[in-house]
Parts: sequence; structure tokens; C-alpha cells
Amino acid sequence: MRVGVLAMFLASGAIAVAGFSAVNPDAAPIKQLVESVTNITLDSQINSLSKDKLRLYRTDVSRSSDTAESMLTRLGMSDKAAADFMRANPLVRESLIGKSARLLNAEVDDDNRLLKLTARWVTDSNANFQRLVIEQTGQGFTAIRDTGELKASVKLTGGLIQTSLFAATDDARIPDSIAVQLAEIFSGDIDFHRALRKGDYFTVTYETLEADGEALKPGKVLTAEFMNKGKSHQAMWFQDNPAKPGGYYNLQGQSLRRTYLASPLAFSRVSSGFSMRFHPIFQTWRAHLGVDYAAAKGTPVRSVGVGTVENAGNMGGYGNAVVIKHNNGHATVYAHLSKMLVRRGQSVSQGQTIGLVGATGWATGPHLHFEFRVNGVHKDPQQLARQSESVPVPSYARDQFNRQATDVAKQLASASVAFANTTP
Repeated sequence: MRVGVLAMFLASGAIAVAGFSAVNPDAAPIKQLVESVTNITLDSQINSLSKDKLRLYRTDVSRSSDTAESMLTRLGMSDKAAADFMRANPLVRESLIGKSARLLNAEVDDDNRLLKLTARWVTDSNANFQRLVIEQTGQGFTAIRDTGELKASVKLTGGLIQTSLFAATDDARIPDSIAVQLAEIFSGDIDFHRALRKGDYFTVTYETLEADGEALKPGKVLTAEFMNKGKSHQAMWFQDNPAKPGGYYNLQGQSLRRTYLASPLAFSRVSSGFSMRFHPIFQTWRAHLGVDYAAAKGTPVRSVGVGTVENAGNMGGYGNAVVIKHNNGHATVYAHLSKMLVRRGQSVSQGQTIGLVGATGWATGPHLHFEFRVNGVHKDPQQLARQSESVPVPSYARDQFNRQATDVAKQLASASVAFANTTP
């Protein structure tokens, strides 16, 4: 009965709503409201939606081997007109085709045709980024390049050592450049080739440089703590004046940059240390008076300290080699190079690239042979690097440093607790 009444109301195009008082006879009089109901059809909505084109958004990174077609294909597009434009446009050819490490953001329609492609990349200054925009218009494609300002955000993370530093940073999705910085910062205190133990851990805060809200590349490490064999090693970035270079210090104010770098390679694996070994060529046991670093041919080799090139040329069994003279009777040797990038008598700075890894001379494969000599006597390079002097914070900046170090100590303590609570 009730269903039939409701159907009658709907059919008449009106709904009556009434209020009833079944108990109290003195209640307010009954009121009846009548509203017109318009029949809703879906046709207009379907027609409206059909006019809207679907936009898809895709992201990738450019490669040095990219052509216009391969780049568009990897972004899920098949668009001959867009590919033709990219090949023909001088700005696109100069800025994008065959260039690596460009962050790509594409807007694509539901027919897999390009609507808009934006490429962003960092300039050498690390302060700005370049932006290239390719866009479909009513008259065809256009390309515009401009410059934007990088913004820095801060990320906190950590890692647990199971086998190696790079394995731990890979597991924690930490960029390789941050892992290299960690190895550099603590290289004076931790032997990352031989002293890491399973269960060691680290926490790190670092900059991420963003362009238009997109993470473009990692910046520098700001603070870090490394727990190695139960001992805590802490570091913070300190720069008392933006016009002067900054550096890493422990929280007591001692610089973590020493007279000599711990390694002539940014980061590599020691394949043969300063010890007796069975010589792979002469097949006899003899003293190995240096350190060998396994590395691919062409890997940059850097000077571990400030000095002057004493020799640069072929040195028999050493192959192409560079000898650098430092203060206090110290000298370093870099052997088996595929290419030498300095000449005799040239002054070099700490960290300057002086050559490339090779396999010249008595070498069974690409690697760097590195020696440290004190008044002509061979010494263990890694021990000397750790024993070299460090410089404290300048006295005029001590108060500023202490205030920053107090804040950093609290941050590192909180980060360590947080990491411990999230580590299985």
C-alpha cells in the first residue's frame, strides 16, 4: 500500500511530506510541503564528459643514448609529430637529445600523444636549474627554455650495516653521492674498507635540491652520526660566513678534514693492502709497499694533499705514474694510470684530479697503485692519513659553532633513538 502511494506521488511529479502526531492531539497542525521534481537524464552529463580529454602524467630521466623516439617511447608515447619537432628544433637538440640526467615530466592525452614535456636539470652552480618546456599548441609545438631557482629541503634517514656501506645506503634508498660524502666525512676515523662490522649503523640529514617542487638531486650532508664497533662518530657542516668555504667538524670543534685524504679515489675497494703478498706477475712473496684500489679504467684519481708534481711520465713497472711532493719530506705516488692530467712542476690542491685509473706497467688489470713515502721510506698510507693533523674551528667563530653544535647534538640524539626504534 505504502509503495503504491509513493509511486503515485513520483508519477505525478510531486512529493508531499507530512508530519504526523499519533499520540498528542494538542500537537501543532499538520503541514504539507509540495516540491516539484525534475527528471534527471544522464545524456547531457555523458555528452559533457565526452568532450573532456583524459590527461596522463609520466616521469622518467633522460639518457645520453636517447633519441627523440626512444625518449617518447619510454614515456609511453607514439607521436611522430612530436618526435619530428624535437629532432628539428635547435633548442631541444642542444638541451635534451643525447643529454643524461634530465628529469622528465610528460603530460600525455588518451591517444598517447604529447601535450607537454618539461625537462629540468641542475647547472654547475647548484643554485639554479634549467627548465625546457615543449608544448602542443593550436599552431603546433613550441619549445622554451628558462632558468629557475633551486630550493633546498632537508631529509633525515639512516642505515644498518650488513655487508658494506654502499649496500646499506642502497637498502635505505640513500643516493650514492650522499654515501660517498659519508665515506669522505668519516674516512679519517673509520676504515670503510676493513673496519666496518655487521650491526654498525648511521643516521644522516642531507639536503635535497628541488626544482618546482620536484627532487632534482641530492645536496650536501648537514649532520651525521656513525656507530662503528660501539663507538660514536659525529659530524656537522659548519660555515661561519657564506662568503667563506665551510667544512665538517666533530661536535668538539675539530675539523674532520685532515692534511691528507684517506684515499686517492672518491670511494673504492682495497684489493691489496700495505703488507706481504704473493705477487700476481712474479709469482713470489714480496712486500707490497703501497695500497692497490680496484677501480674501473677511467676512474678519476685525486691528489690526497697539497703539493707539487715531482714527476709525471712512464716509470717502468709503475707504468704511467705521477709523483707529488708534499711538505715535511712527504711524497705520494699514483701508478698504472691510463692518462695523466698534470705535468712536472705543477702545483696541485687537495682533491684535484691528477689522472685516470688504468692498467699500464706491471698490472694484470685496471687498478690504482698508491704509495706514501716519508723521506724516501714507504709508509702505510691509510695510517698516515688518519694520523695527519686537523684544524679546529677559528676562535672568532667558536661561540657561533657551540650554539649550532648544541642543537645538532639534540638532533643526532633524537635521530639515533628514532632509528633504533624502527630497526628490526
